[in-house]
Amino acid sequence: LAQKYIDEGRVPGVVVGVSRRNKVVYLEAHGILEEETQEPMPEDAIFIMASSTKPVIGVAALTLVDEGLISLQDPVSKYIPEYENLQVAIPVKSAPGVKKKSKLKAKSKVQAKGKGKAKGRGKNVKDNFREYRLEPANHPLTIHHLLTHTAGVGSRGGLGAAIGGYSAKPEDTLASWVPKLAARPLDFHPGSRRAYSPGDGLKVVRRVIEIASGMPVNKFIQSRILDPLDMKDTYFDVPEDKLHRMPSRFHSKAKGVRKVFGVKDSSTFVSGAGGLFSTTRDYLRFQQMLVNKGTLFDQQILKPETVTIMTSNQVGDLMTKAAKGGPGFGAGYTTGITLDQTKARGGHIDGTFSWGGAAGTISWTTPSEELTVVYMVQGRSDLQDKIAEVIRNSIID
Repeated sequence: LAQKYIDEGRVPGVVVGVSRRNKVVYLEAHGILEEETQEPMPEDAIFIMASSTKPVIGVAALTLVDEGLISLQDPVSKYIPEYENLQVAIPVKSAPGVKKKSKLKAKSKVQAKGKGKAKGRGKNVKDNFREYRLEPANHPLTIHHLLTHTAGVGSRGGLGAAIGGYSAKPEDTLASWVPKLAARPLDFHPGSRRAYSPGDGLKVVRRVIEIASGMPVNKFIQSRILDPLDMKDTYFDVPEDKLHRMPSRFHSKAKGVRKVFGVKDSSTFVSGAGGLFSTTRDYLRFQQMLVNKGTLFDQQILKPETVTIMTSNQVGDLMTKAAKGGPGFGAGYTTGITLDQTKARGGHIDGTFSWGGAAGTISWTTPSEELTVVYMVQGRSDLQDKIAEVIRNSIID
């Protein structure tokens, strides 16, 4: 199946890993690493994980929950005072027949009045510019909201994000930038909707991890997750002598997160959306830890009950109405969950939890079958859905 997609030019090369009942049953590379050299895809190829990093951030936060250092219901303002008394941007519809006013970007003066017009981005803001008003959030923003994408912080196409318009500066770190982000209105009242936040929501979580743990977040992840699981080829900054295992066009991105995110200090400003580079072998270990209810190689990363809540639906029916959801889906903490395989797309068995990244990587795990699959590629196609179908039909006991 993989070779068919490669022959048709739909993907250049992929690495697929499958484990079942604590054994790796399939780990193979197909195709080429890059077009220029035609070098075969190595089994230990290093991939840009992009948002496939998010479950790692979720596990990092949940380790602190296990230790009693944070609670999922904690308001973010407990750790970052700027997140108290947040505002929400509410679209205001013009009366029928009323002519739209001239297009104006929302400035601080306009925001102070609590009304204005904002330049729209994405599917959720239908007009190029839209009238809005500001009102106080009716619930405190919590860690639960951030980890389930029900926070309204930097949602894709969100009105508040369009109004705020603030981007990190080269001198910013998580410590300096995340508090500034609180000045941007939320896209909706916390908990009222589920809308995907590509980066900002989990950047806030990362700053909370730093405050609660007393460690830079990348060092916390290294010491608490990557090292215990022997994820020896998972990096925020790919070493020079490992770059040959990536397509050359990605080398500049792999040489430190400062080049990806435009910041100076890669030890403190690490993306909550992406940031990691990893291999199929390494990510299989991360997923197998979750299959094993938080333990691998006698290393307990999470408590069994914590893995259960991470991989169980935490958003009611909000996922069914979400753009990155639909019928048959739920959402846990940094996981998407198949609740009804007869309605959900993707070909996954009920109870499967999964997540992917914009560069094409995706993993899914089915606890009832003790099955986990890691699909690594740098490109988009529907091959992962076809692979899911093949694997599902291959289970014989």
